[in-house]
Order: sequence, then C-alpha cells, then structure tokens
Amino acid sequence: MTEKEKSYAEMLYQPGDPELAADRDRTVSRLYEYNRMNPLDREGRRKAIAELFGRVGSNCTVEQPFFCTYGYNIVVGDDFFLNVNGKLMDSGKITIGNHVMIAPNVCIITEEHAMDVEQRMAGLEYTHPVTIGDHVWICAGAMILPGVTIGAGSIIGAGSVVTKDIPAYSVAVGNPARVIKHYDPEKQTWVKI
Repeated sequence: MTEKEKSYAEMLYQPGDPELAADRDRTVSRLYEYNRMNPLDREGRRKAIAELFGRVGSNCTVEQPFFCTYGYNIVVGDDFFLNVNGKLMDSGKITIGNHVMIAPNVCIITEEHAMDVEQRMAGLEYTHPVTIGDHVWICAGAMILPGVTIGAGSIIGAGSVVTKDIPAYSVAVGNPARVIKHYDPEKQTWVKI
C-alpha cells in the first residue's frame, strides 16, 4: 500500500512520504494564490476552490483567508459557506453535505499523531474521516476532531470542541461538546435535554 492508501484506510502512515509532501507543496502554492485573490472576484474564487477540492456543489463560498492540507480530500454539497480563517485539515476525507454554514475560525481536523512515543517521533500519524450532514451550522471558533460525524440539521455552539458524534437535529455546546437540545418533530420545536 502507498502511504496515501494507508491514510485512507485509517492505518498508521508516514505523512513525510515524497508523494504526499509534493501534494502538500502544490496545495500550499494554490492556497497562496487563492488567499491573495481579489475578494470581489467571486467567480474566480469559486473556480479556484472547485479546482482545489475533490468535489464542490453549486453555490460554494469559501472566504479568505482559508487553509487546508491537500484540498482533494474535501467534498462539499450545494449552498456551502465557509467564513474567514477556516481550516480544513484534510489528510483524511472531509465530507460536508448541502446547505452547511461554517462561521469564522472553525477548524475541522482529520489527522492525529501516534500515541506511541517512538512512532510519534518518527512522524507517523493516523487519519479518521469527518462527515457533516445537510443543514448543519457550525458556530464561530468550533473545533471538530478526527472521526466525528455531525448529523443533519444540527448546530454546534461557538467555541465547542466536538470529540464524539453528534446525532441529527441536535444542539451541542462546550468542551467537550455535549448535546443540550434536540428537535422534536411532533412538537415542531427544540427541546432541552
């Protein structure tokens, strides 16, 4: 297996691999150009993001500055909005649904270093994919950690650190984030837990 294939399989892999290092260098160059583009050149920015990401739905907005690791591991649906200082650390796959809004200073992370000291000192790491469902709102300064799935219709409160899966139609806040409300379809309202 290549190091990239190992990373997708959530196995210990070497991110210093020459192929991966070259991919990151290409991404850094593209991000440098993207973040220097005229903010009013919305069509040019959309085109640049469509070339950087693995797949982009219609009406995708990624504000500047923006940072990602590779770009090609990011898939976003229709009507996606990522506000300023977004960081999508996509050594692993990041899949984001339709109608998702992400506020400023949000970080989504797929990689983690090895727990074993010798492996960590050798630079080895793992990746775990992150999945975000449709109609999710992630508020300012939230951090989504490796392996997390956020269910459709959920809200992640400002400054929250999401360490575990969040069920659909939930409001989660805190560090670590915990669900404090869920949507009751029978009552058609949010209910405190």
